[in-house]
Amino acid sequence: MSGNSFGNLFRITTFGESHGKAIGVIIDGCPAGLEIDINFIQSELDRRKPGQSKLTTNRKEEDKVEILSGIFEGKSTGTPIAMMIYNKDHKSEDYSALKDLYRPSHADYTWERKFGIRDYRGGGRSSARETATRVASGAIAKLLLAHFGVQISAFVSAVGAITNPLPYSLLDLSLTESSLVRNPDADSSKLMERAIEEAKARGDSLGGVISCVIKNCPVGLGEPVFDKLHADLGKAMLSINAVKGFEIGSGFEGASMRGSEHNDSFIRADNAIHTATNNSGGIQGGISNGEDIFFRVAFKPVATIAKSQQTVNTSGEEVELSAKGRHDPCVVPRAVPIVEAMAALTLADHLLRARGNRI
Repeated sequence: MSGNSFGNLFRITTFGESHGKAIGVIIDGCPAGLEIDINFIQSELDRRKPGQSKLTTNRKEEDKVEILSGIFEGKSTGTPIAMMIYNKDHKSEDYSALKDLYRPSHADYTWERKFGIRDYRGGGRSSARETATRVASGAIAKLLLAHFGVQISAFVSAVGAITNPLPYSLLDLSLTESSLVRNPDADSSKLMERAIEEAKARGDSLGGVISCVIKNCPVGLGEPVFDKLHADLGKAMLSINAVKGFEIGSGFEGASMRGSEHNDSFIRADNAIHTATNNSGGIQGGISNGEDIFFRVAFKPVATIAKSQQTVNTSGEEVELSAKGRHDPCVVPRAVPIVEAMAALTLADHLLRARGNRI
């Protein structure tokens, strides 16, 4: 199969399956001389790992990263960086009953029709377990971006029908990690937590929305035709498991506005050119304009639920499915570092395209 790599100059290739021995990633194109903080990489993985709270799956994975190559005396050497994460707590027997069934809204049917074979143990390669490798490589991309002062912060802005009513500019994003649902607004955070607990008790699941803001992005990242920065961000986000929507700046709301309302007028402030508003979401003509890049990512409800569902088996016979296994009732809180990682990988790649392979 193809499609296991992402990026051009800063390029990652991931490998491994949910119930295999390990998952891993190879980063090609990381500039030499970048200081690599292994503790930071691990802390990013800890934000994504399962079993971190009562709202997540009870699968216990330490997700300890092992760096195999590309780093010497705490700095990148410019050669491929290989990282491995070993699977410890996979219970393949929980999935034996699914061998001949197509789970609703999963990749089972399409995968088997395309490849003629599928790993039914937790979804195999199509499992969200693969996203741990994105977070590990995204941490290195974050270290590269931090060298240029770029900051990426994501947070949960909706769970089901419950939304955070405040714009990101009025939120203290440093409070995100203090919330079980990674929502910096205390009031709506409590409502979201309760909604997830109720869905879990009913054997059901919820979706939600993650908002992300990128600050201090330099002007000029992105290309004006096919490689628009927001187009590559959209591809990055839509490649994440369970993502069903992406919008940047005003998004779909902008479709109902008039041009006179939507246009971002240019002003001069702090001895620099800025825009008075930011309906463009920090990108115009596919190129970053120096304002905050702001976008939202919509996640569907987790497809594996404890409630009985109707489906068919591989022979086309109608059957009833009562899924087992350990799954999040709402994936959105654990997906926050994944969104940040994919944003970092996208920006790191475009930064190197703009600057060349040096830091």
